[in-house]
Amino acid sequence: MTDRPATRLYIPDGLAAGAAVALDSAQAHRLRHVLRLAGGAAVAAFNERDGEFLCRFAPRGGAAGLLAERQLRPPAAEPDLWLLFAPIRRSRLDWLVEKTTELGAAALIPVTTGRTQPERLNAERLRAIAISAAEQSERLSVPRVAAPEMLDRVLAAWPQGRRLIVCDETGGGAPFATALAGFLPGAPAALLVGPEGGFADGELDAFSKLPIVTRVGLGPRVLRAETAAVAALAVFQAIAGDWRSVRA
Repeated sequence: MTDRPATRLYIPDGLAAGAAVALDSAQAHRLRHVLRLAGGAAVAAFNERDGEFLCRFAPRGGAAGLLAERQLRPPAAEPDLWLLFAPIRRSRLDWLVEKTTELGAAALIPVTTGRTQPERLNAERLRAIAISAAEQSERLSVPRVAAPEMLDRVLAAWPQGRRLIVCDETGGGAPFATALAGFLPGAPAALLVGPEGGFADGELDAFSKLPIVTRVGLGPRVLRAETAAVAALAVFQAIAGDWRSVRA
């Protein structure tokens, strides 16, 4: 395995060998004053379009940047897997975003269901959590964090060809592993986790009428919403996702 710098930064703009890379104020502060890196220290910069590059830290007076040397990893396909979830309390939501980013979710989509408790979402903070988790977990992309939306509106605009796997705590769904047996690895998919208290009966009836939906169970115990999200992603990745390969 190629040695990679311990410090990784998500740089959304273009990366190329020999290019100077600008840092925002938070990134510059982290490298200079938190990590106390010296000039020339190795830093990995990455994004989903360009892959990952070995860079050197270049402090310049009151500013700081990076100089890209060479590519460490080329861009690579990642699972096209969305997570739809009902908003929950802040501390638990922060944990959900962090862990589902580590597990490879491509998009995090908050949805309002019949039993969703009102919660204020700070999209900027959630995006920052997702970036930090992507940097730590060595993935090449950062999941899209969508604005909250009513579930029925999301379903009305559902893209053709993307399967929706509804995590049903009532026991009305098939065992998760059984339901995934026929899934084509790499095909677009989405997981939906309901709020504390579960989905309303009318919502479950509506799911059953949608051809895009597969209802699944998550075992014999009732899981909290954030636990269900992490468990569902892990099971999907192990059976139909990228856990069938090993870390390069």
